[in-house]
Amino acid sequence: MHILIAGCGWLGTAVARQLVARGDRVTGVRTSPDGAEALRALGVEPLVLDLAEPGSGARLPADLDAILALQSARGRGEASYRRAYLTVNHTLLEAAARLRVRAFVHTGSTGLFGQRDGGDVDEAAPPAPTTPEGRVLVEAEQAILAAAALGVPASLLRLSGLYGPGRLWLLDAVAQGRLALGPGDGAWMNACHQEDAAAAVLAVLDRGRAGAIYHATDEHPLPRREVVAFIAERLGIPAPVSATGLDPAAPDRRILGLRTREELDLPCRWPSLREGLDPFLGRRGPEK
Repeated sequence: MHILIAGCGWLGTAVARQLVARGDRVTGVRTSPDGAEALRALGVEPLVLDLAEPGSGARLPADLDAILALQSARGRGEASYRRAYLTVNHTLLEAAARLRVRAFVHTGSTGLFGQRDGGDVDEAAPPAPTTPEGRVLVEAEQAILAAAALGVPASLLRLSGLYGPGRLWLLDAVAQGRLALGPGDGAWMNACHQEDAAAAVLAVLDRGRAGAIYHATDEHPLPRREVVAFIAERLGIPAPVSATGLDPAAPDRRILGLRTREELDLPCRWPSLREGLDPFLGRRGPEK
């Protein structure tokens, strides 16, 4: 297949590497030429294009078989989220309908679940956004599902907090005391290793149902206190403690992805943060 990856950055490059390895042709879209040569070295055709600009859809290849909408917001704030998840998706969905692609995968976020009761949240749970960004994420999902109802073979994949090579902020957060024990440290931490997230994207691309909602998330989410204690022990430092603790307004819910894993026959290689972070502890340099 000829597959377009919109937002061919940290996660998109990991997905592209696997697609190229299995023989697919990949075009990777970035808004700047930075990294274009690195993509080309992987066998990816780089396309420098801002998909939020009017008319940008006309510059997309005309022979696409699938579109992976992996773009992310360039910062916090409603305007940034609207540009990334509404404006860009509008361009991509128009192209998907015009080109009659075989698959369209949008990666959203479990951040649209703002529940604070510590309960379980699965793929069928209704979104409960508590921030402007979360409400934009819900709007984006509604646009994807509306397109699916009109015949675009579009699926949703919600991602929990991503981590992995080059994105190990959790380790520095504990080492510097920004992630600590204290009030609210029983709240769930929901995460997904880069490798498992990339595998989920490919599974939805290959086997996902149009109009379906999937979750890419750890098999075993952990309470915040367990994550802090585990990282501190492996770093050989006392577990940091904070008197202020977690923001009372922060979400506290356990994101589940069992339905996704069962339907897509998708194993979880890194079932929790313990297994996922373990290879990086004790042999890493400073995180940038």
